[in-house]
Amino acid sequence: MDFSLTDEQNELAKTLHAVLERHADSAAVRQGAESELGYDKDLWRILAQEVGVASLAIPEEYGGAGCSWIETGLALEVLGYHLAPNPLLASGVLATAALLEAGDAEANERLLPAIAEGNSIATLAWATTQGQWETTGSDITATQHDRWVLNGTASLVLDGQYADIVLAVASTPAGIGLFEVIDAQSIARVQTPAMDSTLSFATLNFSNVAARPLLLDAGEALEKIRDIALVARACLQSGTARRGLDMTVEYSTQRVQFGRQIGSFQALKHRMADMLVQVETARTAAWAAAWSAGTDAPDLAERAASAAAWCSDALEHIASECVQLHGGIAITWEHDAQLLFKRAHATAQLFGQARSHRRRLGALLGISAA
Repeated sequence: MDFSLTDEQNELAKTLHAVLERHADSAAVRQGAESELGYDKDLWRILAQEVGVASLAIPEEYGGAGCSWIETGLALEVLGYHLAPNPLLASGVLATAALLEAGDAEANERLLPAIAEGNSIATLAWATTQGQWETTGSDITATQHDRWVLNGTASLVLDGQYADIVLAVASTPAGIGLFEVIDAQSIARVQTPAMDSTLSFATLNFSNVAARPLLLDAGEALEKIRDIALVARACLQSGTARRGLDMTVEYSTQRVQFGRQIGSFQALKHRMADMLVQVETARTAAWAAAWSAGTDAPDLAERAASAAAWCSDALEHIASECVQLHGGIAITWEHDAQLLFKRAHATAQLFGQARSHRRRLGALLGISAA
C-alpha cells in the first residue's frame, strides 16, 4: 500500500498553502473568526470556486471534481496547518457525506452543485443535547401526518448559525432517519460559544419544521458518515500538529537563554524529537484512514477509530509541548500558540473523545481497549 501523494495531490497541497499564506496569516485568521459569519467570506470564495475544496468528494455528475475523501482530507490537513476558519468540515464533509450516503438522486442533483461551488453552506444537525453523535437515536423526532415534521433540539451543529441547507438526523417510529429541512429559515438557531474561536457551532431548535426524508433506515449510513467525519477531523488535527511543531522549532532557534539558542539544549531537542514522532505517526494514521474512506475499503471503521484516537492524543500532546517550550508568551492572546492549544482541546471532543474511539476499535478488533 502506497500512501505517497500523486503529482495532482501535491499540486493541490502546494496551491492551498500558497493561497492561505497570502490570505490567512495570524491577523486574517482572527479577523475571520471574529466576523459575523465566523470565517472570511472572500477566502472561502477563493477556496471553493478557484481551488475547488468543497467539490473534491462530490461526483462530477453533481457538479463536483470527482476526486475522493483522500483529496478532501489533504485539503483539511492544509487548512488545519493554517488554523483558517472555514465551513469545509460542515458543508464539504458532513453534509456532503450525508447526501451521498443517503443516495437520493433528486436531492443530490438539487443540492450538491451549490455545495460544490461554495454558493450554499450546508450542515448536518446530529448531536444530541448531551453532545453525542449517536447512530441509533436522536433528540430530534420525525413524525408523519400529511407531511413529515421535525421536533426537538440538536446541539453543536457546525456552522449551523448561517447554513442555508440543513440536513437532520431524526428518530422515527421505525428507527433513525436522515431528513432535509424544506425551509431552513424556519429553524430557531442559537449560536454556541466555542473554546476554539475558529470553529462555529449553534444549537438548532425544531418546532414542527417541515422536512422531506432522504433515507428512513439510516443506521448503517450514519455509521459510515461518522467514520468519514472522524477521518476529516484526524486530517485537520494532523495539519494543526505539524503547525505546532514548526512553530516550536522556529521559536527554539530565536529564543536565547544563557547565551545560547534554547534549541541547542539537549533536553529540548529530545522533546521536539518526540513531537516529530507524534506528528509523523498522526499524519500516517490520518492518511491511512483517508485512503480507506476514499477507496471505500472494508477496514474504514477500524482505520477511522484508530486515527480518531491517535490524532486527538497526538495534537493534545503537541499543543501542550508547544505552550511549554514557548514559555509565558504562549499564553498571551497575541500569540498563535493559544489558538493551537484551543484547537487541540476543542477537536478532541468533536465527534467523540479518544477513549470512546479506543473502546470502539477494541470492539471492532475483538480485543479490550483502555
